[in-house]
Amino acid sequence: MNSNYQIIIIGAGAAGLFCAINAAKRGRKVLVLDHANKLGKKILMSGGGRCNFTNYSIEPENYVSANSHFCKSALSRFNQWQFLELVDQYNIKYFDKGQGELFCENSSKDIRDLLVDECQLNNVRIQLKSSIVSIEKKEESFSIQVLSNTIKGATTSESEQTTYHCESLVIATGGLSIPSMGATGFGYEVAEQFGHKILATRPGLSPLTFESKWLNKTKGLPGNSANVLVSCNNHYFKDALLFTHKGLSGPSILQISNYWNKGDPIVINWLPDINVTKWFCEVRQTRPDIQLKALLATQFSQSLAEFLCAEFFSLQGNSKLQSTKLKQFDHADIDQLDSCLTAWVTYPKDYEGYKVAEVTIGGVNTDEVSSKSMESDKQKGLYLIGEVLDVTGQLGGYNFQWAWASGAAAAEFV
Repeated sequence: MNSNYQIIIIGAGAAGLFCAINAAKRGRKVLVLDHANKLGKKILMSGGGRCNFTNYSIEPENYVSANSHFCKSALSRFNQWQFLELVDQYNIKYFDKGQGELFCENSSKDIRDLLVDECQLNNVRIQLKSSIVSIEKKEESFSIQVLSNTIKGATTSESEQTTYHCESLVIATGGLSIPSMGATGFGYEVAEQFGHKILATRPGLSPLTFESKWLNKTKGLPGNSANVLVSCNNHYFKDALLFTHKGLSGPSILQISNYWNKGDPIVINWLPDINVTKWFCEVRQTRPDIQLKALLATQFSQSLAEFLCAEFFSLQGNSKLQSTKLKQFDHADIDQLDSCLTAWVTYPKDYEGYKVAEVTIGGVNTDEVSSKSMESDKQKGLYLIGEVLDVTGQLGGYNFQWAWASGAAAAEFV
């Protein structure tokens, strides 16, 4: 077996495979290594099995990073329209979910198969079930010891160790999210080996959990949802919220989790499309004898309406007011109701964790990586792409577009 390659990419996810494809199109000899036993697991499960592979609107503001300028170069040089050209070449049908998020009509397998087909067309070698034993830089090349499982029979397998050599080494191992899919901190370890600083990591696009006090208040609400406006630290997202047995989830909560830190309050506008004071006054004129709980039930599920009603009356300090008719509310009551429904404040306890988080916030410090080539400033020939870097997209196809863009950027130079 020839163990010499011009490029070795560790990580056969979206970024790694796309980098391999584009580098191979330049005539480079490429090997992709991954410890997984199946190709593209995270691609296959993404987007509820339909892979939200990009977005019609991609802007640097859609990304979280300590260096907000880092992602600009790669995103401008390989944009969503260029990836859509490739999708169209493969006749993959897709749809816009409503805010520019593009999903496969069929399944995520269409995107995974596109990547595999492109690798085969361009003679990229992919080797799965391969663990990296060691990486060393020797003069002008990297030396990588790899332990691979080789199937010998129906019930037995053997491992063999091979040393590969390459001029350029690309780390595309992703972050810590969804360890059940094989996520590890290996990429951070390699970066640290070559002198890189790792910025603090935490779960991103994650559900949030409540402490027992809040869980007791919301124990009748798991499964209830509403379209809301959620805000935290001057970031706002209008989308669905879902109550869970542990706390809060849904797209709006996943989005705001990228900007929430432990101890921060989250403010929820339960009726973002309604002027609550105007609505309440109008109903008070036309239906003066209706109770608040009945009115709220026209906008929410019965149990959520009862919860919000109880929240309002707890602010009033008198739960008996729940039977009060609208005509009995004074201006101070209406102002407080408006505040309760448009600026309801809650304090989550924590992120639900990496096991369910879609991405990882933090990672390799981008101040030590070229935004043009993705090459390390610490080690010539070492490149870092995708989620292993401190670049995290919002929900909506932005993380896949970063994978395509950063992979394509590195492929120009490896």
